[in-house]
Amino acid sequence: MIIVIKKNANKEEVEKLIKRLSIYDVTITPIEGQENTVLGIVGDTSAIDKEAISINNCVEKVLKVQEPYKKANRKFHPEDTIINANGVIFGGKKIPILAGPCSVESEEQIIGIAKAVQKSGATMLRGGAFKPRSSPYSFQGLRAEGLTLLDEARRVTGLPIISEITNVELVDLFNESVDIIQVGARNMQNFELLKLLGQTKKPILLKRGFSNTIEELLMSAEYIMSGGNENVILCERGIRTFETFTRNTLDLSAVPALKRISHLPVVIDPSHAAGINWMVESLAKAAVAVGADGLIIEVHNDPANALSDGAQSLLPSQFDDLMTKLKAVAVAVDREI
Repeated sequence: MIIVIKKNANKEEVEKLIKRLSIYDVTITPIEGQENTVLGIVGDTSAIDKEAISINNCVEKVLKVQEPYKKANRKFHPEDTIINANGVIFGGKKIPILAGPCSVESEEQIIGIAKAVQKSGATMLRGGAFKPRSSPYSFQGLRAEGLTLLDEARRVTGLPIISEITNVELVDLFNESVDIIQVGARNMQNFELLKLLGQTKKPILLKRGFSNTIEELLMSAEYIMSGGNENVILCERGIRTFETFTRNTLDLSAVPALKRISHLPVVIDPSHAAGINWMVESLAKAAVAVGADGLIIEVHNDPANALSDGAQSLLPSQFDDLMTKLKAVAVAVDREI
């Protein structure tokens, strides 16, 4: 349930209303916007008389929320959420670009790429330390050493870092080591992990699962937010369809859909969506045009010999060229890069 408070309503009347509602088994969250204040009511609202509440002098209107996701719902939070990840802003006019290799392979590799993408205008360094791979024989990442090397690249360049967490035992390590914790597609419905991440204050980038609906993505975000951590960034990275030409099918329609029904920032990962490096430019430009609040782009100094996902990685020179083109697209939709 949502109670919209009248503009310039008497504060004492609002406090009395909140006290009255507190007798029910619900959580009441006041949310103050530029135009209106709303009371978000989460819990069993069946006993609350909607009509009786609506006749209060301070109440503009009362709305029942049918969707199962509450905290991620725009009805509860009409204004866009702005998330600050160590100086990188998600949800504002400027579109952050998160760039780097799929996997951290060596100190020389990650620092060299970090310097290159920073020079081209990237705002954050991405790199995998713990790698959840489809095959047990594939490179599994440098693990804790990879996080150490990412930290060194951050020290050298000043770029904040994002890396993917793979299990619940790593929450404390990631909370201390990175600026954004990424939850990959395979873990989108790892609810025990999501609940633990909800107890942190670290920004979480939550990727949509291979075959999950938009509502299921938002329900996973709800797990994190219901634990107290509302710093959630949604990520569309392509879903599994009958098409086999690309690695996945990038659902660009998810961006306007999510931004209509949720207040959370939405990021696009064109690299994992296509799985083909020559497609990344087109998909990245389309993502900016459709309203994405950020991009994750894989960049490798030697894609042909990368230990993971070289086929979808751009060379630093290709990334530099892409950044120039993305800036032009951003201007056309009144955004900045």
